[in-house]
Amino acid sequence: MATLAPNDQLPERWQSHPDDGADPYADGPRGGIDFRLILAVIRRRQWWIVGILALAVAAAVLVTSLQTPLYTAQASVQINDQSDRVLSEGEDTGQANNGYDTDRFLKTQIGVLQSRGLAVRVAQKLKLFGNERFYTAMTIEPPPPGLPQRQMRELTIGLLQGGLKVDLPYDSRIASLAFTSGDPAVSAEVANAFTAEMIQATLQRRYDSSAYAREFVSNQLGEAKTRLEASERALNAYAREAGLIRTRDTPVGDDEGGGGSGGASSVTTASLIQINSAANEARAARIAAEARLKAVNSVPLLSSKEVLANSTVQNLVSQRAALQGRLELERAEHLDDYPGIAELKAQIAEVNRQLNTVATSVRASLRNDYVAAQAAEDALDAQVGTLKGATLAEQDKSVQYNLLAREADTNRELFNGLLQRYKELNAASGISTSNLAVIDEAEAPLSPSSPNLMRNIVLGLILGLLLAIGVVFLSFTIDDTIRVPEDVERKLGLSLLGVVPLSEIDPDEALADPKSPMSEGYNALRASLLHATSAGLPPVMLVTSAQASEGKTTTSEAVARTLARLGKRVLLVDGDLRRPSIHRRLSVDNERGLSTLLTSGDALDSAVVASSEPGLDLLTSGPVPPSPTELTSSIRFRALIDEMADKYDAVIIDSPPILGLADAPAMSALVDGVILVIESERGRRGGLKAALRRLRAMRPILLGAVLTKFDTSHAANRYSEYYGTKYYDYDKGRAPA
Repeated sequence: MATLAPNDQLPERWQSHPDDGADPYADGPRGGIDFRLILAVIRRRQWWIVGILALAVAAAVLVTSLQTPLYTAQASVQINDQSDRVLSEGEDTGQANNGYDTDRFLKTQIGVLQSRGLAVRVAQKLKLFGNERFYTAMTIEPPPPGLPQRQMRELTIGLLQGGLKVDLPYDSRIASLAFTSGDPAVSAEVANAFTAEMIQATLQRRYDSSAYAREFVSNQLGEAKTRLEASERALNAYAREAGLIRTRDTPVGDDEGGGGSGGASSVTTASLIQINSAANEARAARIAAEARLKAVNSVPLLSSKEVLANSTVQNLVSQRAALQGRLELERAEHLDDYPGIAELKAQIAEVNRQLNTVATSVRASLRNDYVAAQAAEDALDAQVGTLKGATLAEQDKSVQYNLLAREADTNRELFNGLLQRYKELNAASGISTSNLAVIDEAEAPLSPSSPNLMRNIVLGLILGLLLAIGVVFLSFTIDDTIRVPEDVERKLGLSLLGVVPLSEIDPDEALADPKSPMSEGYNALRASLLHATSAGLPPVMLVTSAQASEGKTTTSEAVARTLARLGKRVLLVDGDLRRPSIHRRLSVDNERGLSTLLTSGDALDSAVVASSEPGLDLLTSGPVPPSPTELTSSIRFRALIDEMADKYDAVIIDSPPILGLADAPAMSALVDGVILVIESERGRRGGLKAALRRLRAMRPILLGAVLTKFDTSHAANRYSEYYGTKYYDYDKGRAPA
């Protein structure tokens, strides 16, 4: 029997098949979170989760019943800002400078509340060292009488610090101080003792700080007084020696015109300032007079603004205008030699003469003003020059004076500040204030703070839920069964062509009903195959599975029938030459079939029979041969596939399982596409990958996988909605609303 030729000798139809170039089962899972898959896993393990949660709640109840009741007494204390300041204005208490200092101060106060020193004060006040009642309340055995004093002291202080809890909210100054023990009265006594001792410790530190401050300020005040007297004497001696007369009416550095006189104003400087100001005013007056004079001289006399502004000129101009008006009227009625006209002309000439006289006097007045302003300016400038020389000479002598004056001012300010501070400290020495204020005193609690049954149950539920999630995740991780459609792509990296739900009735009856869920599933598979390649439906397709009884024969028949219903000419071939079944399912004779054609030279039509479905022909397996692998690997089988592809629109070949047999891999290399059938809840990732590796060795075209016998009742609600209900109402013969 001839065998297959190498790939380079294959017919052109097979050599033109595209190669995907990638391992179909090597792809990893898709990224992102698949919430539908998570829901399906939870539904499959829901009783595990319920059981773990029930055990967690039971454990929480048991632990609660075994715990010793503890009581927590709580007091609240307001913490105000305070910082000891020796050399500052106001009281010893003051607000912190900024938020960082405030936060640091509050944390410091919390640290003091939790300190060992405060715990020692509380133990001494309540006499807790060796107190059996206290040790019993702290749920420990009282120490033996022979225990060393140091160890008993450390034990007591450790119990106090361990039972104390101080909490200060971020946006509040009220701290809660809680103490927990087995005795409610002890808890209240200790909590109140902590607040009281904290206040007493604060007052003691304040009193000690105030006493030190008074002594320190008193010593500094004596030294400052001595320095002030010496600096004042030195200043006066230098002023007498240099002949400087200064009036010290302003602070150091605040003088305006003394040239740095150290806050003192001299007579020479004051005179210079006054004369210089007067000279500036005279200069401004001279400039204004000069401008007015130039304005009068630059235009005709009667056109000047200064002349026209004169009231006499304005009256004369009005008279002239009135006379000229009367003259025009007379000329309209008489000749120029008329006596009235001559009189009017004479009057107008007199008015013009008066105008010239007044305008000339105005201009002369402006000239006189300018000369007077010029003389005043020159006189004041001369005085300013004289005073400038005297002031410059005085400033040379003022350098040392200013230094001595500033030193005296500094010593005086320091002395005044220390004196004021000393008075405040003396006034406040008998006043004791604290930055702590008790808001609520602790009272003996009526109910235990722990154990808290509801809190323990909630905690148990949280821990149980985490454990359940871990168990479910672990079981999901080690579970390699293909259960839901997402597993096909996630675990195998194959494209999902379709999902066929599990039928409650016989598969043949379900396929006979075009409205059944199984028929709808195969219709969806047909739609996927019609667009499986860029050219559309592959001409020759092989249907196989990893192991037997996964539904490949039913799938082959269903795909053939659905394609025939589209009007295509379809040939269904029973390629399983070991355990054929199509002839029994379709009730046809199996005397002649595929094995007959492979062992003889008969034509294809001699073994093909028509089915009850229009457009669907059958080629059964024929008699079972002794060596099926040799027949399916022969050149004759390749030629038959070519002949089938030429005569039919679609050829569907039902092949044997892949694992353990060589038939399916050999045939996969000769077809245009391979469909892998996977049974839900049965197919496992390991076996399916092994089957895919065997197929891959022949470099087939894997179209994708079909998930069969999918039980929607064990899957997520999404699949129950898709496959668990029927779209059509069969009882009423109509689609539901």
